[in-house]
Amino acid sequence: MNLDLLKNKKIFLIGGTGFFGRWLLERFVHFNNTFNLKTRLFILSRNPEKFLSNNPQFKKRKDMVFVKGDVRNFEFLKEKFHYIIHAALPASYTQIKPIELLDIGINGTKRVLEFAKYCKAEKFLFISSGVVYGKQLSEIKKLSENSFGSLEINPENPKIYYAEAKRVGELLCYEAMKEWGLNIVIARCFSFIGPYMELNSHLAVGNFVRDALKGGPIIIKSDGRKINSYMYAEDLAIWLWTILLKGKPGEAYNVGSEKEISLKELAQKIAEIYAELTGKKVDIIIKKQPEPGKIPERYVPSTEKAKKELGLKETVSLEEAIRKTLQFYHTFQGAFPENHRESK
Repeated sequence: MNLDLLKNKKIFLIGGTGFFGRWLLERFVHFNNTFNLKTRLFILSRNPEKFLSNNPQFKKRKDMVFVKGDVRNFEFLKEKFHYIIHAALPASYTQIKPIELLDIGINGTKRVLEFAKYCKAEKFLFISSGVVYGKQLSEIKKLSENSFGSLEINPENPKIYYAEAKRVGELLCYEAMKEWGLNIVIARCFSFIGPYMELNSHLAVGNFVRDALKGGPIIIKSDGRKINSYMYAEDLAIWLWTILLKGKPGEAYNVGSEKEISLKELAQKIAEIYAELTGKKVDIIIKKQPEPGKIPERYVPSTEKAKKELGLKETVSLEEAIRKTLQFYHTFQGAFPENHRESK
């Protein structure tokens, strides 16, 4: 990554207080502290006071400015921003009304694109998701940027609303490129693990970590055969900064790990590493039996494009990522998560 491209720049980050955004902040601090880039980061948040109260290390930083506002109607700052990063859509889509999710995803993206045009941004990173491909077909082992899955319209499935918000967001970006000449690059993100991730959402990996920290059992609500892959959050942040700086405008890049693992195997790894760290055994309960003849679902990306074009790679193994995550929540958070729900 050529960090000279960040020197003396102003960046506007929307969605900087969630899991992804929090890690983007961490890497920004590292870049500025280590290389004296003199870069300034403006972060839009609906409740910056609460975030800074929980993260006081950011309060006195002169290279960070927290701006209060909603992505759908924030007041345009009279500043020249070189880069804009748009990451504002709650990944915990089961905890928000579907109509609200669509409103944030669609109208929020419209507003941010209008702001990019207004401030004449040099480059725009839209953080999308692998869910835009639809359900991964069994014959596709790894989803490439040109893959097409099975698109589902099921109003009972909250994931569909999240997927549609991201799909429409990408379309809005492509239109803004054609109509306004904006330089936009897209990151399609898959599954991740690391400190600051949500432990009480629909995401199995967070639930498994939470269950282990409570002493178990780790509960798998499905048959445990679904295949996923998980990238450590620090690698995620490095990939996103690299895609912003080096990614080709008009292109989408998958972000994630290619190292596949079933939910059952993931739960076993978390239990094993928890036992190594604490000396305590954690049981695993699988709620369902496999249906005869049913092929396990997959959600695994091909990251060949990002690796070849941008020189990216994973630096942290899944085992080390699990270890770092468990140590973070056990050591730094002090208390274990209280809400105990079953994992999907």
